[in-house]
Amino acid sequence: MADESTDQGDTESSKREEESRDGGDAGEREDAVQDSEEETDDDDEDEEEDEPKLKYARMTSQLASVYRNGDATSCFLVGGDKMIIGTHNGNIHVLSLPSFQPLRVYHAHTASTSSISISPFPPPMNNPVPEGVSRVVSQAQTPRGSPSITSEASTASPRTPRIHLVPNTASNAIYIATSSIDGNVCVQSLVDAKDVQLRSFGRPVQAVALSPDYKNDRTYISGGLAGNLVLTVGGKAPGASQSTTTGTAAATASGWLGAIGLGGNAGKDTILHSGEGTISTIKWSLSGKYVVWINEQGVKIMRSHLHLDSSDLESAWKRIGHVDRPQDNGWEEMAGVWKGRAEWIDERSLETDEDDKARETSVASPATTKLKQQASKNSQRIEKLVVGWGGTIWIINVHPGSVGVGKHVGERSVGKPEIIKILRMDCIISGLSLYTPTLLLVLAYITPDEDDEEEQAKGHKSKASTASSSSEPRGGIRRRLNAKSPELRLIDLNSSQEVDTDTLTVSRFERLSATDYHLGVLPAARAPPASQSSRGTLEALAGMGSGMWNATINATTLLSSGASTHSNGSKGSDAKQSVASSARAKPGQRSPAAHPHIAVPGMKIFMHSPYDCILATKRDLSDHLSWLLEHEKNQEAWELIEEHPEVISASPEKLAEIGPGTPDQVQGSSDDFYDDASTVNSASKLINSAVEKEKRRVGELWIQQLIKAGDWVNAGKVCGKVLGTAQQWEEYVYTFVGAGKFDEITNYIPTTQLRPPLKSEIYEVILGHYAARNRPRIRELLDQWPPDLFDIKSVTTVLENQLKYRDVREDSVEDGEVGRDWRIVMESLGKLHVAAGRSREALKCYIQLQDADTAMNLIKEYHLVDAVADDIPGLIMLRVSKEQKRSAPIAELRELTSEAISLLVDEAQHGLVSPQVVVSQLQEKSMTLYLFFYVSSLWRGDGIEEHQGESRERLVAESKSLVDDLADLAVHLFALYDRELLMDFLKSSTFYTFEKATQECEDRDYIPELVYLYSKTGQTKRALTLIIDRLRDVSQAIAFAKSQDDTELWNDLLDYSMDKPRFIRGLLEEVGTAINPITLVRRIPEGLEIEGLREGLSRMIKEYEIQHSISSGVARVLRGEVALAQTTLRSGQRKGVKFDVIHKPNNHIDVETSDIPTNTDGAAASEVAKEFTEKATGPTPPEPGHCVGCRQPFSDHEMETLVGFACGHVYHLSHLLGFGDGRDGTITPPEVELDENGEWSATHSVGAKVTHARLLRDRIRDGCPVCTRGKDALT
Repeated sequence: MADESTDQGDTESSKREEESRDGGDAGEREDAVQDSEEETDDDDEDEEEDEPKLKYARMTSQLASVYRNGDATSCFLVGGDKMIIGTHNGNIHVLSLPSFQPLRVYHAHTASTSSISISPFPPPMNNPVPEGVSRVVSQAQTPRGSPSITSEASTASPRTPRIHLVPNTASNAIYIATSSIDGNVCVQSLVDAKDVQLRSFGRPVQAVALSPDYKNDRTYISGGLAGNLVLTVGGKAPGASQSTTTGTAAATASGWLGAIGLGGNAGKDTILHSGEGTISTIKWSLSGKYVVWINEQGVKIMRSHLHLDSSDLESAWKRIGHVDRPQDNGWEEMAGVWKGRAEWIDERSLETDEDDKARETSVASPATTKLKQQASKNSQRIEKLVVGWGGTIWIINVHPGSVGVGKHVGERSVGKPEIIKILRMDCIISGLSLYTPTLLLVLAYITPDEDDEEEQAKGHKSKASTASSSSEPRGGIRRRLNAKSPELRLIDLNSSQEVDTDTLTVSRFERLSATDYHLGVLPAARAPPASQSSRGTLEALAGMGSGMWNATINATTLLSSGASTHSNGSKGSDAKQSVASSARAKPGQRSPAAHPHIAVPGMKIFMHSPYDCILATKRDLSDHLSWLLEHEKNQEAWELIEEHPEVISASPEKLAEIGPGTPDQVQGSSDDFYDDASTVNSASKLINSAVEKEKRRVGELWIQQLIKAGDWVNAGKVCGKVLGTAQQWEEYVYTFVGAGKFDEITNYIPTTQLRPPLKSEIYEVILGHYAARNRPRIRELLDQWPPDLFDIKSVTTVLENQLKYRDVREDSVEDGEVGRDWRIVMESLGKLHVAAGRSREALKCYIQLQDADTAMNLIKEYHLVDAVADDIPGLIMLRVSKEQKRSAPIAELRELTSEAISLLVDEAQHGLVSPQVVVSQLQEKSMTLYLFFYVSSLWRGDGIEEHQGESRERLVAESKSLVDDLADLAVHLFALYDRELLMDFLKSSTFYTFEKATQECEDRDYIPELVYLYSKTGQTKRALTLIIDRLRDVSQAIAFAKSQDDTELWNDLLDYSMDKPRFIRGLLEEVGTAINPITLVRRIPEGLEIEGLREGLSRMIKEYEIQHSISSGVARVLRGEVALAQTTLRSGQRKGVKFDVIHKPNNHIDVETSDIPTNTDGAAASEVAKEFTEKATGPTPPEPGHCVGCRQPFSDHEMETLVGFACGHVYHLSHLLGFGDGRDGTITPPEVELDENGEWSATHSVGAKVTHARLLRDRIRDGCPVCTRGKDALT
């Protein structure tokens, strides 16, 4: 390819030179595609079969109306939700996807249709509006009249059936252009039957391409055998017209009249390019900026008139590049026969493949690296084009226009094509596209070999005819019956290797040529933005919601257009057009279900031959699962189900079991919603069941495969992973046991109870096997398996028989270890006895084993001390060996026996083993040290466990009380082994005998203990003598004298100390204020030299000063605190207090009646009257909730400030200020004043507030006026 140049010859020459220079670099420009069929048969047998990437479905039965009356497909186009098919009889079928329901069928040509184009491409999708709204809009936009339309300007026959137009929805608002070898181009609106043009070009037209904006600019390009690339603009509709390029007189006159404005708007034709042979393909780019066409000389690209800047208007229809055809053998003759295939690629709609990343990370070719770099720089502006012609493929990037640089500086281009990659194929290309960014999709026509042709010629007497560019359905040109089936290939662009090749089975392929096959790709639909909704159980498990359910079960609701119609094709005149009638579903009528393959999301690849339609789609997980099972890859299949459980629910077969297929009636009522909800719930349960059932089935296949291969180890591992029911486990465990493979399956048998449970015999058989052959293994199994899995009694019997009848003895040797198996059997019996609830039998086993830990745990847990009460020394010595008993220190022995001692101490609280029993048994064995351990622990409370509702302090006190009965023994033991504990016991207990305790202390010369004992019995002088004579500790003597607080004892201490200077000094320093210092000083003998006398006196005097200072300070603090408390009390009494307003009913009268005195005996009448009058008229005390001044109750709407006192009296502020002055009026409160109406209102006068505040302070200086007056009266 080269940029357009004024010197065409130089451009082509430079192109050839460039190709010759780059010819050696096959990795960058041209890569030969390797065919996988070149491998030998032996290699094919050894090589593992790869899983195909696509799955296929024949759609021929869905297109029965197309093949009616012996018609055959000649071309087709797929886009959006439409498939448009042209036939050899000139019929055009417009079908709705995915239901394949005809929207319109019309007869456009009298000969084979050669190409189809629609505008816009791809057609827009319908808005996601409710069906009812769509129906109303369609009816409103559809005209009442439905005139029949013909491809020529003719009137409708009266016998023509009534025609219903296609609803005018967004996806139906398209124009369809078809070309034919009859020389005509027909442009038809799908929704407006009147908008149709038929234009004759006089020669067979092989290609037509509508402008993406045909609705507005009425522009299309066509070309054919004449070799002219014709641009047609305008034209009236409906009607037929003659192209101005045919050269006839009528065409010349039409062009001349049209130039002067008298042509009746027949349209204008412009030849854009000519003279290079037949034009086989014309394609408009997706953006509308570029047009590619292929003639016999090569591939050409031009800039269109769309989306041009004002400065680039002159560049419209300007060629920007071309690619010469290959100069290989055969191209000269076949360039006009081979139909070029060209596709503009929308990279955003490509499929994704799990191997894409692997291919991208592998070593890429320079071409693909360059492609990625360009895409990363400007991925939004570059348009990609793939061209296949003959056996050559070009991948071209068309860059947007820019300003030139270097030698082209100043020049402005409107586009720059660049060849990215060239591939040479060993076939004829019948269609191509991009499947993924790294995979090229090619529909390959396999050229018959010469040997095949010779054999075919020998096998037929008739002369074989050469393949023509078209195929007649019946009769006509006879084809040689030696063609091969076409292939659909996926080619890796990085390595140029075929990744996948599938041979397609089509009808009558032997007589078809490369031009009879067509490839169309329907990109994956882009999901419109939808509101988020909560995911239910079915969505989480099966990976699909209600929308996916509808897409799978009733896919017509997802992609179908506004109305679904069926064909009314007639056999009338060729000029008449047959329009499908409306087929809106009636209530109760089942709508046709879409094929499952077309209902799945993702890219759809359609391949047409004259007699067949094949759909290819990406294989999903369910297809992958089926392939794995077919090839006995059971491990990968099981892992796939484990990782993706939705693979089962996504399978059409499983969906048929889960719920209904297509609903029988149109869902129009709200009840359907609740029906759907219940269906989802039931489907969720079915999916759960189906997934688990399938996992188990595949898992069993996996296990059987491993067993068949003799891989018992991995088979056992897989059993633990995939088996889930007791029936399965029972079957396979017996299989392993029958083969003697105990070790391979034992580790994976369930250790928890299944439902229903696994038979206990299975566990018992395995335990019995290991009990006789591998006893260490049975110990491991008993640790792993809960005892409820097997019959404990049966296993216990087996182990006991090992001790009785087998060579399992305490002195037997196994693997160089004495008594190993005997210990294992005894431990196992102990565990089983515990599990069976026979704890005493278990304890016996562990005692025989000398297993102190386990034995002690059993005793504690099951309170089995009474079981060993007859042998307390044996229990205590459970952890002490003979050697330790002889030589171990006391601390170590205490540690070894601490657990048993603590246990006995705790049990002493419950009375099971009394201290007397323990003491008697230990004394019988002369175990004095261990008796000390027990008594001391009993005194301290070691080992006591707290119980609910009991405190440790109380339990320890109770434990000490148990030692009271052993007090003399305790004194003896503590005196032997723990002197500190002896002193604590002497001070705490009162139950020991004084004489025995004194004797014990005197025997061991325990002076402090004797001092305590003497002082406790009143022998203070004897005790003091011991301190002075034996201990010679003046400090202790002084402390002892202080503690006794006995004057005679002090005198004895002073008398004893007067001839001992050290004692005198100690008395001066430490006696403090315990005795009168004057008495002490006077008793010191004159002339006695005392070292440190001055310091002693100074310290004594200082101590007295400190004592006096402290006392004085405390007195001052006390007085201050009292004064502060009194002040606080007084100020608090003067403060106002909170009070409650008493609400009284409206009929309440504040009148109190007084009883008339009846007891008047001995009193004068005047005195009685006087007393009654005083009581009746005397001042009454204030009532709660009333003002003391005015005696009125308070209300909720008081405007005046209230003042209360601690005594409980409350005043209006005005009454408080005037209280006791003898004035009848009140003083105006500071916050209010009388307004002009005589009512109180708020005031903001600062002066008034200050004045009233001063008056108020003076008034309440002494507190409540009433209480103050009462106090004054008392004084």
